[in-house]
Amino acid sequence: MATRKLGVLALEYVRRMGAMGIFFLNTILYTLTPPLKISRCLKQIQFIGFQSILLIVLTGGFSGMVLGFQGFYSLSRFGSDAFLGPMVGLALIKELGPVIAALMVTGRAGSAIAAEIGIMRISEQIDALELMGLNPYRYLMVPNLIAALICMPLLTALFDVVGIFGGYLIGGKLLGVGAGTYFGEMAHYVEMKDVLEGIYKSLSFGIIIAWVCCFKGYYSGIYTGFGSEGVSRATTQAVVLSSVLILVWDYFMTSILF
Repeated sequence: MATRKLGVLALEYVRRMGAMGIFFLNTILYTLTPPLKISRCLKQIQFIGFQSILLIVLTGGFSGMVLGFQGFYSLSRFGSDAFLGPMVGLALIKELGPVIAALMVTGRAGSAIAAEIGIMRISEQIDALELMGLNPYRYLMVPNLIAALICMPLLTALFDVVGIFGGYLIGGKLLGVGAGTYFGEMAHYVEMKDVLEGIYKSLSFGIIIAWVCCFKGYYSGIYTGFGSEGVSRATTQAVVLSSVLILVWDYFMTSILF
């Protein structure tokens, strides 16, 4: 009996993985074929990107300040506090910037996307779109994917810049590292491939956020049950699964691709 239950559970997970794969392929297909809902894309860009700026600035600034503190005291033990700039820059550009920005966007925008689509599903608004001849993929999923692809690299770049200046605020103004030393060594050690690594990561994280959150919202009535409880469960699953996939994919890209 236990083996039977385990097999049923495994088959259910495989079926859901297949559904997610088909959902992703359909979204990519409709993204690459016109027409695009330009007004919806602009609305989602404003929602995912512009409305996340304050959150990104705050988290980026304080992340850089913490790196400045910890990095200075760690490097000063070895007489290498002059390398504070490269340490802060590389940590933010290659790793912390893309990951933390993606997690913040997942918590703020991804959860809202999953909840919005989930409510549309349980209130039969998606069925109404289909009856009116509107493709729900083209109307709901594609704008979120395009907006995430556009906004995530820009938000990550903003996070990196604010974080670097936050590190300088601590290392330069408070702990005595000169501006020339901080930025000069950073310019010497940070290369273009490091910047591209952060951009590639942010693009892939944007795809993960849009894909998982839209999927969880779209199938909320099927996999999590109808009603407000089902939508809340789908929203929670979207945030958790997106965050886990971001961290797993970050490790994969860091260890294998870069």
